[in-house]
Amino acid sequence: MVLSDRSIREALDTGRLVVDPLGENAIQPASLDIRLDRYFRVFRNHRQPYIDVREEMPELTELEEIADDEPFVLHPGEFVLGSTVERVELANDLVARVEGKSSLGRLGLLVHATAGFVDPGWKGQLTLELSNVSTLPIRLYYHMKIGQLSFQNLTTAADRPYGHPDLKSRYQGQSRPTASRIFRDYQPGS
Repeated sequence: MVLSDRSIREALDTGRLVVDPLGENAIQPASLDIRLDRYFRVFRNHRQPYIDVREEMPELTELEEIADDEPFVLHPGEFVLGSTVERVELANDLVARVEGKSSLGRLGLLVHATAGFVDPGWKGQLTLELSNVSTLPIRLYYHMKIGQLSFQNLTTAADRPYGHPDLKSRYQGQSRPTASRIFRDYQPGS
């Protein structure tokens, strides 16, 4: 079942859920608002002729930073990586879902392409997959409410939560938007 506002507060109070910093009025009836950080990972299409999932491609994206009141302009059809201001930690018996804010969705802003699930044991800032499916550019701002997390209890604690050595978790402890590490699946011994 999805955690209610009361259950979210209890999880925060007991440390089963850590959200730092917790935004003012962030707790909603059945979710918790998350905000956009100032860092973006922008794809540099002119540097690579294609994306090869088997190869590390450090030149594929570049980190950009915006000032407190400076907008980041996301153009129609553009895809960038962003991250949450909040650092999130989940207990081994708790999962989360990243969802967009309906008001932003109505403008054509999508906050995740496929990575909306947050595993038990997760620790770090969340990377957001931001795309603009509207026909006009959208201005994004540091600290704006960008999405929400909903939470569910697992039937039991995970035996091998995210970050367990057997899983070779790629993004545990990440900060700022983190580029894909899928290439690690193709390295010897993966």
